[in-house]
This record gives sequence, structure tokens and C-alpha cells, in this order.
Amino acid sequence: MMNFILADLRRFKGGALAVIVLIALSVALSVTVTLQERAVRLGSARAAEKFDLLVGAAGSETQLALSAVFLQPSPLPLMSGAVLAKLAADPRVDFAAPVGFGDSEAGHPVVGTTTALISVLSPKLAEGVLFARLGDAVVGSDVPKQLGAEIKPMHGLADIGGETHTEIVYKVSGRMAPTGTAWDRAILVPIRAVWQLHGMAGGHDHDHDHAGETPEAAAEEHDHEHAPVDADAAIDEHFDAETPGLPAVLVKPKTIADAYRLRQEYRGETTLAVFPAEVLTRLYATLGDARSLLLAIAIGTQVIVIAAILLVTIMHVGARQRQIGALRAFGAPRRSVVAIVWGELLLLFLAGFVMGILIGYAGAQLISASLTASTAVRMPVEFAREDISLAVWFVVLAMLVSILPALLTLRLSPAKALKA
Repeated sequence: MMNFILADLRRFKGGALAVIVLIALSVALSVTVTLQERAVRLGSARAAEKFDLLVGAAGSETQLALSAVFLQPSPLPLMSGAVLAKLAADPRVDFAAPVGFGDSEAGHPVVGTTTALISVLSPKLAEGVLFARLGDAVVGSDVPKQLGAEIKPMHGLADIGGETHTEIVYKVSGRMAPTGTAWDRAILVPIRAVWQLHGMAGGHDHDHDHAGETPEAAAEEHDHEHAPVDADAAIDEHFDAETPGLPAVLVKPKTIADAYRLRQEYRGETTLAVFPAEVLTRLYATLGDARSLLLAIAIGTQVIVIAAILLVTIMHVGARQRQIGALRAFGAPRRSVVAIVWGELLLLFLAGFVMGILIGYAGAQLISASLTASTAVRMPVEFAREDISLAVWFVVLAMLVSILPALLTLRLSPAKALKA
């Protein structure tokens, strides 16, 4: 019987191929939406999992998380550097790492921080050593710089016409192991070098005057104060009340209870403390709404496609009355004729379903690759256990839908069919 079904499909291979392609495209849309939404959730969650608590100046939680965790360029207000000193001395804190933005090099963000943060992101460097001097830099795994290469930071981004700093030239001392996050594209330098470069190494009162400004605005006001930075000076990662202002501090609390206490303590009029995971959860809710809409569109498309296929199949069965009548006249049992028609349509559904999965998976891979290229965040495209149940439901639905045209053959009289 299978040989007969395959031979029959080869006779009508043009129509069969059209049906398979229609089913495949409708299934591919659902698969792409499902896999891509999951890839974004997994990728962003993995990117934020090393950052337990984030403290910054009062403002937008989403903006703070996207800038400090995902290194998305955006103006953040500066908070008093005394916050960093207080966090660093807090017995509930394992470590507090400052993060300073504003410069770039060849499209890669130059981020001022401490060796503690590098050790968390990459416990073991891929090559080289941590920075020990103000002129040292540790690059992410995706930064095309060799050990000893020079880095000339530029204020802002190259596409907005930033000015290249001449006060310091960093040299690459180490490279982090791949993290699958935006930090793979970053260039990490000592935070004190960033402060000195932007004229922010003075007294606390002087720097506090700029605590409410964006890094770009503060740097513009300090341009006239730029002075050469001693690249050979040893780094100092001890902070006190005279510490300059900064946009964010990444905090690693010692316990979960400490994390919640610290968040409550630093949520006030001048500072904001957030769990990056909670911010992502709210973003997922928005993303989930968009996914639901796209899935509804995809399901609607599948319903229309199935209805069109059923209509075409019913018309096809009507056009094949003579063939069906001949089969019945030569003694083919009714159940065999029904099985042939049912098997042909089911085979088309399954072929379209398999092709749709492959196309949808390839589409999600292409989208993830594009997003990874622009953000450096690895977005894994993978199937989950719940996808199996969806596949089973599709097969069951295909089996049920295929029965209707097959049952129509029971109404055909062999004599009338041969006269048609």
C-alpha cells in the first residue's frame, strides 16, 4: 500500500510539493517564534546570572540593568562615590565592583572596573594576567587584540564622532575566557585610570558636583581638566568617602538574606538597588506578550492553510472519482481505499511538519547569530521537553484532519465513479 501511495504522490508531485511547502512555512513561523523567544530568555538570564545586585543612582531600573549588565550605551546619572566605599566596607558584601562607562575603542566599550569583577566574569584568564598598573587592560574573548597591543580610548562611540584621548594608551595584559555575555566584547581597564582620564580624581566635593549628570556630560565639563595619566602607576582598589562619582556598582552579597537587606537599604531618593534577574523577568513578561501575539498569528495562519489544503484535497478526491471507482471495481476493499487517501494526506502533513521544523530551527539560528553578533550575548537555540507534546498534538491533529477527505470516498459508488 505504501508503494501505491508514493507512486500516486509522484504522479501529482507538483500539487503535493505545494501542499508540503504551505504546511512547512506555517509550522516554521511557530517554531521560529518559540525557539527565538526561548533563546532570548536563556541568553539574557545566563548573561545576568553572575550579577546578584546592582546599585546605581535613582532612575530607571531597566536602563540601569541594560547599561551595567549588558553594556548597552545609554546615559546614566552618577551617584556619590561614597556609596562604593560604604558597600566595599560592608561585612554583608563579598565584593563591590565599580563600573565606569563613556569610552570605546574600535566599537568596543572601554569599561573601568576592578580586578574583583574580572575574577568573577572569568575566574581563569584565557591568557595573560590581570591589570596591575593604570595603563594595563584586560580584553574580552571577542576583542581582536593580542597581548601587548595598544588601546587608544575614544570618548563616546566612533559613529557619533568621539574624540580620541591622548592622555593615556592602554596595553593589553590579559584576555578573559569566553563568558557568552556582552562582556566578551568589552575592554576592561582600572577604574582609577578612567577617573583620572576624565578629570574626576580630585576631591569628593568637586566630583560630587557632577553626581547627577550623565557620564558624557560630566566628561565634557572635565575636558579642560584632562591630564596625562601615569600608565606605570600601580592600581589602587581601596575606596573611601573621597571616591569620585560613578554610574553603577555590581555587588556580590554573602547570603540571599543579605542581598534583600542591601536592596532595601539602597532603594532611596538618591540610589537605586535592583536584582537584574527581576528586571529581566519584567522584560520577559513584555516579550511573552509579543510571543503570544505572534503565536496567535502563526496558529491562525496554520488554520487557514489547513482549511485551504482540505478544500483542495476534497476537490482532488472529486477529480479522482474514476481512479477510486476503478480501485473499487477491481475489488479493493473500502478500508483500503480510505487508507490510501488518508495515508497520502497524512504523509503530506508529516513531510510539511518536518520541513517546517527544519526551516524554523534554521531561521531561529540565523536570528540568534545576528543578535549575538551585535550584542555578544550567546543565545542558544534549543528544543525543550514541552515541544514534544506540541509535536504529538500536531500529529494527532493531522491524523484527524486527514480522515475527512478519506471518508468522502465511502460515498462514491463504483458504477457512478466510472461513468464520471
